[in-house]
Amino acid sequence: MYTLPQEIEVWYVIPAIRREMSKCFIREHGITYEKVGKILGISKAAISQYLKNKRAGKIRLHERVQKEICKSCKKIIDGKSDSVKEIQKILIFVRKNKLHCEVCGEPVEKKSNHDDCVQVIAKYEEDE
Repeated sequence: MYTLPQEIEVWYVIPAIRREMSKCFIREHGITYEKVGKILGISKAAISQYLKNKRAGKIRLHERVQKEICKSCKKIIDGKSDSVKEIQKILIFVRKNKLHCEVCGEPVEKKSNHDDCVQVIAKYEEDE
């Protein structure tokens, strides 16, 4: 059995993006948990778990993704975009720059324990 790239995004990448957006909104921009929850469409409890790394805590996003997240947060705060559009934009950035394998910590070239994942991602990229 293999994992589809979309499943990886839903289970790992999107929660990690929300975690980093939550941290950015609160730590960099001083926004309350309640307002961050409204912006991201999640509960205050989820925000708390993201900040304590209890939710999506094991997933490290590439530094380039972190920078894109900060830019997206600024656009949302300035009213130039919304969280759905910005999360989609970040997901496209991750795919385009082949950063999705950062989720499992394996470089794209290395196929150790992630043969199924790598095969599906490679096939997914060929279809684009």
